[in-house]
Amino acid sequence: MKRTAAALAAVGALALGMGAAQAADPLKVGFVYVGPVGDFGYSYQHDQGRKAVEEKFGDKVKTSFVENVPEGADAERVIRQLAQTGHELIFTTSFGFMNPTIKVAKQFPNVKFEHATGYKRADNVATYAARFYEGRYVAGVIAGKMTKSNVIGYVGSFPIPEVVRGINSFMRGAWSVNPDVKVKIVWVNSWYDPGKEGDAAKALIDQGADIMVQHTDSPAPLQVAENRGIKGFGQASDMIKFAPKAQLSAIVDHWDEYYIDRVQAAMDGTWKAEDTWHGLKEGMVHMAPFTNMPDDVAALAKETEEKIASGDIKIFEGPIYDQAGELRVKEGEVAPDEMLLGMDWYVKGIDAELPK
Repeated sequence: MKRTAAALAAVGALALGMGAAQAADPLKVGFVYVGPVGDFGYSYQHDQGRKAVEEKFGDKVKTSFVENVPEGADAERVIRQLAQTGHELIFTTSFGFMNPTIKVAKQFPNVKFEHATGYKRADNVATYAARFYEGRYVAGVIAGKMTKSNVIGYVGSFPIPEVVRGINSFMRGAWSVNPDVKVKIVWVNSWYDPGKEGDAAKALIDQGADIMVQHTDSPAPLQVAENRGIKGFGQASDMIKFAPKAQLSAIVDHWDEYYIDRVQAAMDGTWKAEDTWHGLKEGMVHMAPFTNMPDDVAALAKETEEKIASGDIKIFEGPIYDQAGELRVKEGEVAPDEMLLGMDWYVKGIDAELPK
């Protein structure tokens, strides 16, 4: 009897000890990036968010990241490896990671996943994105006021709804102040390829562009703008140090608060597989300082930014026609998020063919 009691006491003590050890274990949080953290653009900003988590929680978390992960089979391998090595919360930060994330999540139901810029969710998969297109409307307003040739160069990554939506938003901003603007687009079929991005920028300048816009992740197009003496915009991060004379502003992604909130929720046991899509109003999108432009243009840009945040400007309010002249959004109506998330058509006036 004594031996049994002693054994039970030992087991109880061991259980208590294990519980204490488990409680003290840091939450392992993993991040998967499509580009290098040194791209000074999209992946760089996500990594700033990871660092903010470390600063906020200290030894209560242990974060790790894998960079330069191609979208496809390699992504699945990397995500699975993070799950197998004890990561309890995993952020996968590129659109092409969506299906691999869903697939691995089914195999690890006790691990929480968060996928950026996608739309597929599961009981243990949440989605999140920023309304980057709001910043692109502000950029369009600036470009419409600043261009002299009325030709804008746009370096695109992939013709997915996120990027098409950004082009359309930029165009609506530009046309709100200058109906003579034309946008020329070169697709590089990559998120991060400085060589291709730079070559695309040069080709667009040779076609008359005097303002450069990009939806790729490196500063290369903006650096080309700087070297060729035209203006442009930074992407995802404030890139002014790469183009001090060229950058007009930049659309800055701000993930810090979101990552901190989601890690806190995982710690508290309140984490849910929900969707988050925030913009200028919530601070997930910022505009870098308005520089290299007249004061009246900077004032108009600031006013536009504030009106979008307050809801006074509704970017996709009808009437909106597509390239074929079909009415997509009726006058007085606002395109719902479902339409924006699946946008695969150009607004009327864009002089380019959308790749299929």
